[in-house]
Formats: sequence, C-alpha cells, structure tokens
Amino acid sequence: MSDTVSLVDYFYVEAADKPGEGARILEHLRSAGVNLLAFSGFPRGRRAQIDFVAEDAGRLRAAAKAAKWKLVGPKKAFLVQGDDRPGAVADAFGKLAAAKINVTAADAVCAGAGRYGMILWVGPGDVKRAAKALGV
Repeated sequence: MSDTVSLVDYFYVEAADKPGEGARILEHLRSAGVNLLAFSGFPRGRRAQIDFVAEDAGRLRAAAKAAKWKLVGPKKAFLVQGDDRPGAVADAFGKLAAAKINVTAADAVCAGAGRYGMILWVGPGDVKRAAKALGV
C-alpha cells in the first residue's frame, strides 16, 4: 500500500517551558473534544512551541479561545501515513530533495501494527511545489 500524504493546517501556541504545561494543554484539548492528528512540542528560547494538527480546526480554535491562548495559524504542513517499512521516511525526503525543496522540520514515528506516521514542514514559499512533489 502506498503512503497517504495530506496537506494539513497546523496551529501553534507558545507556552511556559516547565513541567506539567504540556499535560495541562492536552487535558484542556481533551476536555474540549479536540482530536489531534499530530502534535509536536519543542523549546523556543525560554518558552515552548506546541504545534497541533486537529481533525476539526474549528473545535481547536474554540478550545484555544476558551483557554485564552494566542493560537497562531493556520499554517501548512504535510501529514504522511502509511505502512511501515525500511526507508519509509527516506522516500518522502527523497522526493523533496529531487525537487530541491528543503525540509524545515519533521517528526516521524512507528505507530505499531505495521504503520508509521510523519508530519513535515517546508518553507511557506515551497508548499505548492512540495505538494506536487509528494503527489498531493
């Protein structure tokens, strides 16, 4: 089976970089019924940036508004899902390299049951070309 690649909207918030902050944010989203397709968090200066790809962006926006978060976005990313195999991530990177598109960031994980998933980001000016290279 081939990979499924989707061009998705992602949003982010900046939060305190301290223990429990991610749990607090994720619990709020769970309570609001927000189903996340992808989630990534990393330090940004003295704070943390937390990226979300939600199944329902409207629900995410409403949850952020209720929590008084400064939600940034939507911005674009690619969600890749498929059967796990050696070189699965290399395939997508190779297509982008052949198109001379730089990958800004990526997170990939084996999902179990023979599946994997990846979210990857390219520069805003490369989104259309990347979509074409990835077959979206």
